[in-house]
Amino acid sequence: MKLFDSHCHLNDTVYDEDIDEVIKRSHDAGVVSCMVVGTDKAASIKAVALAKSTNNIYASVGIHPHETKNCSETILNLLINLAGNSEVRAWGEIGLDFNRMHSPQDDQEKWFIRQLESADKCNLPVIFHERDSRGRLLEIVKSWHEKEKKGVIHCFSGNRPELMEYINLGLYIGITGILTLKQRGADLRRLACLIPLEQIVIETDAPYLTPAPEKNRTRRNEPAFVKRVLLRLAEVRNEEPEYLASAIWKNTCRLFDIRATK
Repeated sequence: MKLFDSHCHLNDTVYDEDIDEVIKRSHDAGVVSCMVVGTDKAASIKAVALAKSTNNIYASVGIHPHETKNCSETILNLLINLAGNSEVRAWGEIGLDFNRMHSPQDDQEKWFIRQLESADKCNLPVIFHERDSRGRLLEIVKSWHEKEKKGVIHCFSGNRPELMEYINLGLYIGITGILTLKQRGADLRRLACLIPLEQIVIETDAPYLTPAPEKNRTRRNEPAFVKRVLLRLAEVRNEEPEYLASAIWKNTCRLFDIRATK
């Protein structure tokens, strides 16, 4: 099986001491490619540097909703320039998070909209972050969305009506290790069967959201563990793992406009 971790944070400092070993373990698990995701200026710069130095790693640039209180037009222009690198294949993760409110709602909405405009300018798909936005993210996305625009709902954890809205917009749905967790993943397992095969991608969100049973021995997630997500998803959907892996690989390459590995 050839796997693609469509969302991870190998640019996090927790990997600074053993990044080479982490990447080797991912290859040993069949994880051929990874998307390393930007969340602020520094993380975006680091993601691009990692992608430029490592085969089959790609990068996104963006300002996470938690960090929008620190955003500015200067930073946005820097990200636009970074997006000119061929290794950058997405803009994100961006969106709205009204759960912890690390940034005021006005800042979140302002820079979410500005970043959607920047993604359009750079002709990049969008990686969306949504948590407890009470329909506001959907409202903004609908006003932005056109048929040919591409994006993925990172770490989908919403309800059935929300899922149907995203699917009808043609967005991809990112499935994480939450799927493997007995209680927390119960709703997601019920909804996973409703997602059209051509709109599914898998992700770790490493170093967060470690799947079971790896969660029992380590708190730090890593791209190698995306295989656990694939296997559980195949079980839930009653599909052969090899068949599902092949479809998801194609989906991810289509989403990020990757025609061949580097």
